[in-house]
Parts: sequence; structure tokens; C-alpha cells
Amino acid sequence: MDDPSTPLFDYLEKLGIDVSTVEHAPLFTVEESQSLRGDLPGMHSKNLLLKDKKGELWLVVAEEDRAIRLNHLHKKLGCNRLSFGNADLLLEVLGVVPGSVTPFALINDTSKQVKVAFDEAFFASEDTLLNFHPLRNDRTTAISPAGLLKFVTSLGYAPQMLNLEDEIAQSD
Repeated sequence: MDDPSTPLFDYLEKLGIDVSTVEHAPLFTVEESQSLRGDLPGMHSKNLLLKDKKGELWLVVAEEDRAIRLNHLHKKLGCNRLSFGNADLLLEVLGVVPGSVTPFALINDTSKQVKVAFDEAFFASEDTLLNFHPLRNDRTTAISPAGLLKFVTSLGYAPQMLNLEDEIAQSD
């Protein structure tokens, strides 16, 4: 099987965006990622493909500790009520399977069906690395905030920035 990361890395290189990638066991959840990442520096994320009542699709990229409440999020996005996209929709629109959702998957959304929203915390410091799966969940790729924005805007997206500070996960 062809490596789905290869066209992505070729595109990033063409744009002059520096990234670094590490390999690891496949990860399917934020919790698995937290237990296996070791000393991997930078911020980590949760990436959600959501669908509103009108059928509009949203890729919401939030800091991993955010407790995303869909009944609040739709108001911040200015859209109708949201639900999670299923595995078939992930594959059809973004070309990835559950556990591999990432802003890098926007490269596969050739018909531009998805609207993009980022947690503004990712862009608070240019010195911070942002970590995402490169279209497969057995690798993690680090990119700068400026590099991520350059990538996303080069594909024709105008990402919405969200203040999600009030969406902190509650510890038990």
C-alpha cells in the first residue's frame, strides 16, 4: 500500500515548510497519545470532523485538553447544531480513518467541503511546535504555527480562530 504521507510531505516541501516526523505505535485517542508520546515537545490536539444540521462540515482543531461541548461550540462557530461525522464521511471527504483526523487531511478535501476552525491557543507563540498525524496514526509530525497557517491557506481555506479557553476538561 502506498504511504498516504508522501504526497503531503512533498507538498509541504514545495511550500518550503519545515516539519519533523517521528514514528510510533498506532494511536487512536488523545489518551493513547498522552501515554505514548514521551518527551515529544510542543502542543498536541484533538481533531473533530463535525456536521451541522444544514449539512455543512467543520474540522475543529483544538488543544488536546479542551472538553469540546457541541452545544456551545456551534454558537462560537455561528452555525446550526453539530454532530460528529462518521467513519464513512471521514474517508469520503478527508481521505482518513478514525484516529488519523488532522488538519493535514485538508489536502484531500479537493472540493473544499470543509470549513476549518482552530483553537487560537495554537497560535499564541511562534516558538511552539504543533503536533499532528500526517494522514496516518503511527506517526506524528511537528510543524510551526506559521507553517500550519501557510499550509492551510495555500489550499484555499480561511480558518476561523476560536477562543476555547473556557472549554477545559474537568478532572475527576
